[in-house]
Amino acid sequence: MPAASNAEGSGRGCEPLWAMAFDMDGRGRPVPPSEATKDLDAFGGGFLWVHYDLDAADSGDLARDGRFGPTRLAGAVFARDEHQRVTVEGDHIGGVVADLARPGAKPVPAGRLHFVMGPRSLVSGRRGPTESPDATRVAVEHGNAVASPVILLEMLVGHVVSAMAATGQKLSDALDGIEDHILDGRPRDDRRRLGPVRRDAVRLHRQLLGLAAVFHRLETDGATDEVHAPAVTAAARLAQRLDALDRDMALQAERARLLQEEVSERIAEETNRQLYVLSILSALFLPPTFVTGLFGMNVKGLPFGDDPRGFLWVVAVSVVSAVATFVLIRLLGIRPPRR
Repeated sequence: MPAASNAEGSGRGCEPLWAMAFDMDGRGRPVPPSEATKDLDAFGGGFLWVHYDLDAADSGDLARDGRFGPTRLAGAVFARDEHQRVTVEGDHIGGVVADLARPGAKPVPAGRLHFVMGPRSLVSGRRGPTESPDATRVAVEHGNAVASPVILLEMLVGHVVSAMAATGQKLSDALDGIEDHILDGRPRDDRRRLGPVRRDAVRLHRQLLGLAAVFHRLETDGATDEVHAPAVTAAARLAQRLDALDRDMALQAERARLLQEEVSERIAEETNRQLYVLSILSALFLPPTFVTGLFGMNVKGLPFGDDPRGFLWVVAVSVVSAVATFVLIRLLGIRPPRR
């Protein structure tokens, strides 16, 4: 099979990026993309996985002839609507779920995985490079057995969950470092660092919330016998994992918010202490400034004008006025802000 980078850049027209046929033992093998879409049920007793670059392929052509399942279902799934959702129609399941874009992908670091799953096929697609399809294909190439399209879909979403969990752990480690820095009493630089951490935590929480809702919906639809039991079981497993990860991510987002508030409070306290010192200094220097300004007037009749110790008297008056101001401040109960 060609390298992933070559596969990612080879999609043209309606030809898939790659196609893999799985035998009865769940072993996958590549098949020519041009031949894979002729008949999704033509590969023995196993099933077929076909993956598309939806930016290069015409989504209308993908769904129009009904080769990938019910026409209306495929058309809705491969449309440009990026809202996470799942739809059940007969023995086919279609949906759009969250995925993580490759690092540095433009324009946003979020992605979507579109899929239509039938009894013996899984057709998937993405717009922009995403993590889970390539990670799943590499796992299959290394010998991981996939017994059914349901297991393949679970593997795809499992890679999404694992990548999100790894990202969440990085955010948690970053918050640990910021919290230690705050407790050391040096919070000023942490406000800038907390912004991106909180943004990423909230973004992951939002994606996980939608992703969990999709599989809860699929699990609920199973109660009406609209989907087969393996899909319901897989949906329940994924929903449980997603709920646990979503709770952790919500806690990280809340923790980042609380740390932002603490940093703001500490910076405000530091600013208040600095303003207090500045105000006291201004108050202490105000009377001496008045005294020196008074005796510096170029008029006749000023006290100590002819006294050889006049300068010393003026200095003494200035010092006494500053001390009197300080005593007055203490008597008024003006104190510096407490830590």
